[in-house]
Amino acid sequence: MNLHIRNARIIDPHGKRDEQGSIFTSGGQIVALDTPPAGFVSERELDASGLIACPGLVDVCARLREPGNEHKATIASETRAAARGGITTLCCPPDTDPVIDEPATVELIHRRVEDTGLSAVVPLGALTQGLRGEMLAEMGTLKDAGCVGVSNAWQAVSDTRVMRRAFEYAATHDLTVFIQAHDAWLAKSGCANEGPVATRLGLPGVPVAAETVALAQMLELAATTGVRAHFSQLSAARSLELMQAARASGSNVTADVSMSHLHLSENDLLGFNSLCHVRPPLRSERDRDALRAALRDGVLNAVCSDHQPHEPDAKLAPFPSTEPGISGLDTLLSLALKLVEEGAITLPRVLESLTSGPAQVLGIERGSLSVGSRADICLFDANVEWEVSEASLLSAGQNTPFMGWSLPGRVRAVLIAGQLHEFPA
Repeated sequence: MNLHIRNARIIDPHGKRDEQGSIFTSGGQIVALDTPPAGFVSERELDASGLIACPGLVDVCARLREPGNEHKATIASETRAAARGGITTLCCPPDTDPVIDEPATVELIHRRVEDTGLSAVVPLGALTQGLRGEMLAEMGTLKDAGCVGVSNAWQAVSDTRVMRRAFEYAATHDLTVFIQAHDAWLAKSGCANEGPVATRLGLPGVPVAAETVALAQMLELAATTGVRAHFSQLSAARSLELMQAARASGSNVTADVSMSHLHLSENDLLGFNSLCHVRPPLRSERDRDALRAALRDGVLNAVCSDHQPHEPDAKLAPFPSTEPGISGLDTLLSLALKLVEEGAITLPRVLESLTSGPAQVLGIERGSLSVGSRADICLFDANVEWEVSEASLLSAGQNTPFMGWSLPGRVRAVLIAGQLHEFPA
């Protein structure tokens, strides 16, 4: 329908805009800003007084659990939670069941999204067949099927010759390789940051070197092959130094951080809080502060939810035996606004890291409010507070360490390809 959104504070980091105005949409696209195009007749007017209009959020890492783990969540439940949180596009890693290493699995995901989903879903294809780190996946075929990049997720590729060939193959198909910088042999069975907190709790530690050693190796391979590489969920200050050095030398590399690592530290594990069991582990407060500064300064290109919904039993075992991961779709925008409240970052910059930044990483035409772009728009009230509770979360996963927190900002409406979805106050 023809929609006129009026009186909104429009923040479009991609277009360097932050001012009051109007947005006109038609046919799933933004057709004009401020002044309607010739002959435009609105079928609906939406008064956005007191609301901020920004591009729909783009999440570069969200596990939807379907196919293969529908007892944890489904595409229907998680895209509904994403839309409620202002996220209009999600990127899912390839470690589903079956693994996304064949076009048939990509087509299955697309069909499920078309049948039951709200937010759009773009998948990553497998870097190697079955994520086993042995034979290369058919990356060109996966790209043709709709994959926006390739990854081996958390599965190690022990043979660096295989990894080099995978990088070269991805580069020939102009595909970004998404990398979890993780040395499985250094990490072993660790579940907490190696340091005083892990020692005090008697938990096996994961040294920062498990990330930085793998990161240094992958940065060198990326420079050698010329592949476009994206490093997912960096967690340590030293990793940021390596990223800056690689960029200074001309490498085409980007990186993101999970929202939980911007708010939490290893101290939140005290009391054996299994809701804080994540990979990579929560690091020191110094690392957390360095991540915030890197996001503010543009060293980090995007913030992701690293959404991993779990059933309650997954978090009820002794800490090392619990499944890692946080349910993060419902709280992504509000936790970003909390960073602004705390003075850690400006509102336009944090919105850039949730919209145009991740869209550029994924190589998709999203994250913009420019004329002609897809009408993915988030309208939110930054001045309201809400409490994180089981009743307020739409994700099938309730596994969040932010339960009980009072957070700023609530989404009032989203447009997804021009389709309006409104939410009660």
